[in-house]
Amino acid sequence: MKKAIISKKDITKSTALKFIILLGLTSFFADMTYEAARSISGPFLATLGASAALVGFVAGFGELFGYSLRFISGYIADRTQQYWTLTIIGYIINVLAVPALALTEHLPVAAILIILERVGKAIRIPARDAMLSHAGSQIGVGWAFGLNGALDQGGAMIGPLIVAAILYYKGGYQESFATLAIPAFLTIGVVLIGYKLYPHPHRLEVKLIKLETQGMNNPFWIYLLGAGLIAAGYADFSLISYHFEKKSILSSAWIPVYYSLGMGTSMISSPFLGYLYDRKGFSVLIWASIISALFSPFVFLGGFYSVCFGILIWSMGIGAHETLMRAIIANMISTKKRASAYGIFNAGFGVFWFLGSVLIGLLYDYSVYTVVIFSLTIQLLAVPLFIWVKKRIEP
Repeated sequence: MKKAIISKKDITKSTALKFIILLGLTSFFADMTYEAARSISGPFLATLGASAALVGFVAGFGELFGYSLRFISGYIADRTQQYWTLTIIGYIINVLAVPALALTEHLPVAAILIILERVGKAIRIPARDAMLSHAGSQIGVGWAFGLNGALDQGGAMIGPLIVAAILYYKGGYQESFATLAIPAFLTIGVVLIGYKLYPHPHRLEVKLIKLETQGMNNPFWIYLLGAGLIAAGYADFSLISYHFEKKSILSSAWIPVYYSLGMGTSMISSPFLGYLYDRKGFSVLIWASIISALFSPFVFLGGFYSVCFGILIWSMGIGAHETLMRAIIANMISTKKRASAYGIFNAGFGVFWFLGSVLIGLLYDYSVYTVVIFSLTIQLLAVPLFIWVKKRIEP
């Protein structure tokens, strides 16, 4: 159904792969920074006097504001073509907000910094994903996003382990955040190297002639709605870690270890899911969504070993979100509108994530069982929508 036409400016697959790996290394150090902070943000806010509802609100509002901002940053990226500028600025804000948490013991300031970290990510994501999709057109977008996901989840696995070691040896949350300044500055260094070596990533795109139109049409919006339902039912780890500590399921030192285990699982599953998507298509996302929706009863109703299994399922879903949802957009939307499409998609995803996080936080204060019922139900409602989209975008 597709005929590839290599442009004169096209660069080899080897060069495209090197570019993908370099972006992946940037993500590796960035995720080491902010995912380590995310693994303890719930308990940290609790020590400052936050309730479960407030933890859910901070996590959800950070996602809402961050994802909504992606609508603007994606539009700006397509209009100005300044992909690297937005990517670099975003990374700087994204990672430096984390060590700044070491400097405060006030709940409002901590909440603002946690939200600011999400803002930095929002600025860079549409531009970064557009650049990644250019290179991915040569080796398979599923594999490209999967490889990138594996590297960033690798950082997300190591970062929480660093925090766990600090807490195990009687360090505090402030010491943990301060230590994360090291990978934060490594992130900034690597992204600047990437800009120096690959100033024109759009030249990596393989031009494709497709039989179907590639715009933000009905399948795109239905796909966004389905992804939004998944987001609404997916509990943020801030609330999950809050639950672990409140119910004394895990100690403070074990919480980041479990998060690291989840990120390790996501690191393995991301390239595997991307590989399957390049060969099997949209159905991979459908099955991944069904399986990952089952995390909530294990995480919120189980004990020490049961929550371990639940975190593995939860993390596989994270890998699917990070890999498959981005890869599918790259195949649905033309290059000229791709950053805008990523921005719109992420904005909608964030709105649903925010509303779901707030509601899950409120339901948690009422009954853990209602959290499980809500999470399962709303995620499974996305499946028929995904099936509808699959029938219309795949021959």
